[in-house]
Amino acid sequence: MPIYMDVHPDLGDATPEDVAEAHKRDLAIQDQFGVQFLSYWLNGPDGKAFCLAESPDEGSLVACHKQAHGLMPHELIEVSGPMLSGFLGDTSKDLDERAMVNGEHDTGLRAIMFTDIEGSTDVSTSRGDKAAVELVRLHDDIVRGAVADGRGREIKHTGDGVLASFSSVSSAVGASTSIQVATGKLGEEGHGLRIKVGLSAGEPVDSDSDIYGAAVNLAARICAHATGSQTLASGTVRDLAIGKGHDFVDKGAVALKGFPDPVPLFEVEWRS
Repeated sequence: MPIYMDVHPDLGDATPEDVAEAHKRDLAIQDQFGVQFLSYWLNGPDGKAFCLAESPDEGSLVACHKQAHGLMPHELIEVSGPMLSGFLGDTSKDLDERAMVNGEHDTGLRAIMFTDIEGSTDVSTSRGDKAAVELVRLHDDIVRGAVADGRGREIKHTGDGVLASFSSVSSAVGASTSIQVATGKLGEEGHGLRIKVGLSAGEPVDSDSDIYGAAVNLAARICAHATGSQTLASGTVRDLAIGKGHDFVDKGAVALKGFPDPVPLFEVEWRS
């Protein structure tokens, strides 16, 4: 059956207990509609909830919500199971089926990291394919080690970079610093390896009907704007990392392709 993520924004002053009770009502009658609710996320400060469910179609899921408690989803998005698992990870659940991560209730917020090797195409042209392959291998070893240490998840390899997801914004920033420090220590052994990193943050779904659509696109654009050995982050990343021991330098607002307004960018400071 298709898997859907539905979005319930603007829940007002609804408490976690209210949302848990609504979910229990869904579970009580789901069989009548051929629906199976898998889990839910609650972003309390924003008054927003996300439900994940298998359903024959959108109508059955909406009808179940309507009869159970009347809290209708603002948006229904069909998602790919593997892609969803890649971004959100193998989260556990509490007794009410609410998603948990690292022993705490999961808000659904994720930090997104894109990496890219500066000048990888030029290396292949000037020094040959073997040198380019070695550069990618060094990149992969460093990035994958940093992602694993930060308890992140590699979503995909882009050829000369990696897309990764973190449940902690601070961990994503820390992983980016580890990448730059490790690369800097390579010296001549690194064969000129310089890694660009872009960081953004977002929730599981967005208005573009794509998991992490806006946040992924933003991280990719930010990464493309960075230079070698530089990590750039969105304002959201900087704000969520305040008080976590990371230093940022304001780089001003930059026009990025696909985004109507200039995007404030911040460079993550790192020291070798």
